[in-house]
Amino acid sequence: MQMRRVVVTGIGAVSPFGCGFERLTEGLLTGRSAVTYCSALESVGGLRSQIAALVPTLDAKAIPRKFRRSMSAMSIYATLAGQEALTHARLDAAACQDGRTGVVIGSTVGSTLTTEEFFIDYLADHSLERMKSTLFFHIMNHSCASNVAQALDIRGRLLAPSAACSTGCQAIGYGFEMIAFGKQDRMLCGGADEFHPLTVATFDVMHAASINFNATPTRTPRPFDRDRDGVVCAAGSGILLLEELELAKARGANILAEIVGFATLTDSSNIANPNPAAMTECMRLALADAGLEAAAVDYVNAHATATEQGDIAEAQAIHELFGARVPVSSFKGHMGHAMAASGSLELAGAVGAMQRGLIAPTLNLEHIDPACAQLDHVRQPRETQVNLMVKNNFALGGVNSSIVLRRYPA
Repeated sequence: MQMRRVVVTGIGAVSPFGCGFERLTEGLLTGRSAVTYCSALESVGGLRSQIAALVPTLDAKAIPRKFRRSMSAMSIYATLAGQEALTHARLDAAACQDGRTGVVIGSTVGSTLTTEEFFIDYLADHSLERMKSTLFFHIMNHSCASNVAQALDIRGRLLAPSAACSTGCQAIGYGFEMIAFGKQDRMLCGGADEFHPLTVATFDVMHAASINFNATPTRTPRPFDRDRDGVVCAAGSGILLLEELELAKARGANILAEIVGFATLTDSSNIANPNPAAMTECMRLALADAGLEAAAVDYVNAHATATEQGDIAEAQAIHELFGARVPVSSFKGHMGHAMAASGSLELAGAVGAMQRGLIAPTLNLEHIDPACAQLDHVRQPRETQVNLMVKNNFALGGVNSSIVLRRYPA
């Protein structure tokens, strides 16, 4: 079967650096950290981590109230990022209404903040009299995708993967496949998540949250570093507009990159511990999907959450497939871990750097862990032309995903 080629023509981002794809890219390339002390965590008993990478105050009124009233924070992030992606692509909204444009946007869970607010009110007297009719639309697992489709009047397929840290990467991969197989012509793809103290608590309870840098938050997380101590939670949304190549060319779109391969596979050996062999196999399958050998890859954007188990397993997996010749970096040191949004935000940032002929480095990588030292770690912005990159995201629950992306034209 002849597969259709799929390109990226628009990118939108709401990140801890603020609203906009350019702010995301500039934040990464100028070596800034968006991690700060988070006073909202002070009141949670037993919580050791006191830091986060939060989305700055934004103007949600850019979204009409009739749509905004059914949105949680994460849906607002996704909608603003989706609007930017369409604007960036110079795509008329009317072109998205023929059923050939779809949405695939996921989150880790529905809005935790809304759920908390509901139960605080409900448990006071077990009454539903004060419950707003729009509450349910904040907490559905597919709230972000549905809210974006409603606000942007997109009428094609709608899908909402929920695979924790792999969500954004999976969303782009599934969108790529829908276009490649001719089921849709355009897909708005990515992930979104909002911040809630319980997300931090989840990692703290598992002894996977950063706890030693509360007084110096910009020094953590520290992917691949000897002194790393865990995850810093973040919020945001990254949305990419994917299009079939010939349609994009016919309308004169500015093509930012081409997606050429995708793979996702489940590691059933352990729900929590990463497996290097499964990670290697996932990257190998993505390259096979692209019809390419590992030798063609110029850069790997690692998941690298700054946990000991995750970093070491991924370093082993990358080395197994690519050896020491491929530059590797992670963006968690700049903006923490935005969960379901991490894959799409990081891929957006990597495309922005690639367009500038640069590889953004791993922030806070000062003393490379000997167990990760077998890789070519990028520690300063590196001038180079990246023609082919691999983007990894590996999630709790054994969900592995990798995307292969090519510079256009290459």
